[in-house]
Amino acid sequence: MLSTVLSAGLCGIDGFLVSVECDAQEYMSSFEIVGLPDLAVREAKERVRTAAKNSGFRFPAHALTVNLAPADRKKEGSGFDVAILCGILRCCGAIRRTVDLSRTCLVGELSLSGGIRPVRGALCMAVAAKEAGLSEIFVPAENAREAAAVEGITVYPLSDMPSLVAHLNGEKLLTPAARNGEALLEATGLPMPDFSDVRGQAMAKRAMEIAAAGGHNILLIGPPGTGKSMLAKRLPGILPPLSFDEAIETTKVHSVSGTLPPSASLITARPFRAPHHTMSAVSLVGGGANPTPGEVSLAHNGVLFLDELPEFPKTVTDTLRQPLEDRRVTITRASGRVTFPCSFMLVGAMNPCRCGYFGHPTKQCTCSANDVKRYVSRISGPLLDRIDIEVELPSLSYDELSSREPTGESSAVIRARVQKARERAAARMAGERGIFCNAQLDAAAIRKYCIADEQAMAVLRGAYDNMGLSARGYDRIMRVARTIADLADSDVIRAPHVAEAIQLRSLDRKYWQN
Repeated sequence: MLSTVLSAGLCGIDGFLVSVECDAQEYMSSFEIVGLPDLAVREAKERVRTAAKNSGFRFPAHALTVNLAPADRKKEGSGFDVAILCGILRCCGAIRRTVDLSRTCLVGELSLSGGIRPVRGALCMAVAAKEAGLSEIFVPAENAREAAAVEGITVYPLSDMPSLVAHLNGEKLLTPAARNGEALLEATGLPMPDFSDVRGQAMAKRAMEIAAAGGHNILLIGPPGTGKSMLAKRLPGILPPLSFDEAIETTKVHSVSGTLPPSASLITARPFRAPHHTMSAVSLVGGGANPTPGEVSLAHNGVLFLDELPEFPKTVTDTLRQPLEDRRVTITRASGRVTFPCSFMLVGAMNPCRCGYFGHPTKQCTCSANDVKRYVSRISGPLLDRIDIEVELPSLSYDELSSREPTGESSAVIRARVQKARERAAARMAGERGIFCNAQLDAAAIRKYCIADEQAMAVLRGAYDNMGLSARGYDRIMRVARTIADLADSDVIRAPHVAEAIQLRSLDRKYWQN
């Protein structure tokens, strides 16, 4: 006797439908699972058998064969347990064969008692089920809020197998999870730190605003205690709010990696990731035998903050070059290839030297010139080329630190300007594919959208000749100048905009070119 039910698997952050075909024949008792299952799927045999008995169902003493189709695609994880048991129960009559399951997806891991445990990637599976035209999906109760964010499919929360079987047989119906949809984006999480808390550092605050408005990567350089980490932690608070599509994509990454909080439906705030400098390259960009997202993907649509940037191994930071360029990471293993998105803003922070006091007005630096050169050279040229803005933070005076009055604008005020500049840029580049902010402008787009007047070009020519700029340096200055012009509500890049952009690139000469 043959029965087919539907489940879903994961490949990267994308779900795909799996047909669970169960066949029961009345001869020597056996149980086989085929269809390229991994170890967790193969172990489902014992979980399914024991869960059925402890739930009060008779497990058939037949030759059982379960095929997970398509059979040439690797199946990973424990989320097929519920579908396998439902297929077997349908074969032996515990679930009526008249029940139509052709538009139903079943996902969940079984405990030995018959309870249903949460799985990774429920949101991705719900999206895949909806795109395949299914009308309902059954997921563990802990994953129901997450899956219910998907519009166009009914989500049923599962706590145990008896309640699922009773629902399928029409005896006692389950209550579907309420869909929160875009209202979830209005949910308020933990309060975010505010820019008004940062004392002094007016130039650094301005640089952070420009970086946020254009999506530019930024490097903060200064001695200890100047507020580099404070500024970085406040950057998500001035970025535009996540759109619903961005929230879905960000949540998918965290769902697959298992970092989504149990009570969360959607990630509604832009991620902020700050890994320690002892991390490995795999932890940063993702990988493993069964590839999982790294920090660059967990920071998707948010901020990746690398504090003490020169302390990261050079082999680790150099792996950022391709993700920063392509905004995605492709990991290839013998079992296949997966791609994770990683469109993030990079914020690096570093001391000017190992002791931290090179160029300090009052404290003496104990590093030699060669020590300083060796320290800053741990940031490779190709990585530095992908950072549009560099800003130096001076030490704060006593008056700045001791003042009880706010020393700057709030994050809400800055965010309004940033959002307005982003909207101006988006309207200008509406016809461009894959370009959403000024930091993503390539050489052709720079020529098309970065229109400067004669005075601005004269300033840029002088900088090009005096500073020995490369073609890449020219492009970086034009991208930043375009963002500064957007903040000034100007369609044309003018001389002050170019001059400020050049100032935000001048640290190359102080620390790296000399």
